[in-house]
Amino acid sequence: MITQLVDAMLSLTALMEEESERLARTPYIRELGEIADAKLRLAGRIEAEVARLKRENPEDWLETLEPEAREKLSDASRALRDASIVNSRILSRQIELSAEMMAAIASEAQRLTGSRSTTYSACGGLYGMDAPAPISVNARL
Repeated sequence: MITQLVDAMLSLTALMEEESERLARTPYIRELGEIADAKLRLAGRIEAEVARLKRENPEDWLETLEPEAREKLSDASRALRDASIVNSRILSRQIELSAEMMAAIASEAQRLTGSRSTTYSACGGLYGMDAPAPISVNARL
């Protein structure tokens, strides 16, 4: 009854663990987009399976599970939760590093181009404004 749900949860867990392990070794993975798509598909499959189980058994479907099936689902849920926590931390750090790197690049480009403009105000004051430096990022780094 819940075999497909548990299989999808275990597949998503394995995918997250692999992604986390690879990101821990190197900051860039060429297949990161494909991994994200696969994670979305598996999460959608899990959601669809839970919806199907609720439709087939409108009362609490978890209560109707046999103890062995409930234990498998519980183990898969714990493994998925643990993998999700690790994966979330690593991906958050990757995003922070990317933002820091882009800020450093923008700062250096602005320093090199010296794109500071000066304007007069209506009262005769002189105000300086730092215009953003033009930055272009290739799709491949």
